[in-house]
Amino acid sequence: MAPIPPGKSGKPSRRIRLDDLAKACDVSIATVSRALSGTPGVRPDLVEKIQRKAQEFRYALPSTLAGQRLLILASRAAMEDYARSQFTLNVMQGIEERARLLRAEVITEAITSTEQERQALALAATDPRVTGLLFLTLDDEDMLTAARRFRKPVVLVNGDDPLMQLSSVAPSNRAAASMATDYLMRLGHRRILFLSRRGRRTIERRAEGWRDRMTLGGAAFDPGLQVDVADWLPDHAAKALRDRVSAKGLDFTAVLCAGDSLALGAMQGLASLGISVPDQVSVLGMDGLAQGAFFSPALTVLEIPMRHIGSAAVDLLRDLSLGAHLPARRIELACRLVERKSCAAVAG
Repeated sequence: MAPIPPGKSGKPSRRIRLDDLAKACDVSIATVSRALSGTPGVRPDLVEKIQRKAQEFRYALPSTLAGQRLLILASRAAMEDYARSQFTLNVMQGIEERARLLRAEVITEAITSTEQERQALALAATDPRVTGLLFLTLDDEDMLTAARRFRKPVVLVNGDDPLMQLSSVAPSNRAAASMATDYLMRLGHRRILFLSRRGRRTIERRAEGWRDRMTLGGAAFDPGLQVDVADWLPDHAAKALRDRVSAKGLDFTAVLCAGDSLALGAMQGLASLGISVPDQVSVLGMDGLAQGAFFSPALTVLEIPMRHIGSAAVDLLRDLSLGAHLPARRIELACRLVERKSCAAVAG
């Protein structure tokens, strides 16, 4: 019996089975099963044909990545963060936990140049066991261009593609910074310094969220309230705060930091000047790393769902691998405020 595709109601008249897809595609049931599960041994054009027919018939695709490999390419920025803090570590743990649940193997490779990336992509393209690519913290435009040409599914993790050709999973950076700024404003702060390291798109979104709230209602924007550091190390943040106070005085009552490491440096720099946190200046971080609870005072943070970013990236890659014609998607995960002791209402 020939398979019955969806009717005018959008629903098939009976449940579609593997043998229906096999007949429609003129292949064996085993071939259909391998194509839908991602098992090696089926020509790419035939996989595409079978997946297209499965979508047309609204066949429930399998959710497993059993036996497949997920290639993780970690950028230089990701590796630096991995060595210095727990952000990338937590994201990686989320990836590995989800991949293990789906019975997929994770292969990780550090990428420091476009040429190295191209070599890794070329090998992955010819390896039938590699179902797709997860790229950690990618901002370099040349590397993005190479990733866009990769014929297997690609998901950017803790990043995004400005052209929306590649799917991505990241925290809701702009909304999170807006939330943090609103929290400080509810405490009475109006002169809120933003401490950041420029360059990465995800961090620029945090600056935009802060700027959105600082200019709410047509308020004039003071560019002097944005302070940039050369690196994410606390020493750089401490020096930047001391230099800012030396140049312009203490003309702010709160500091919103684009990362927890900068928040630690900000508190150290303020303490070296005899400025009390939070009595004179409140400090708020963004990341939510575990060590923030042990800062003195304990750090109030916008907590990023790091492990969930990793697991969501694996799920997105799985979806893309099962539906070759799905459009690219940008997924942003909500962040939450964790109140501790480093923020207080404006005195007097």
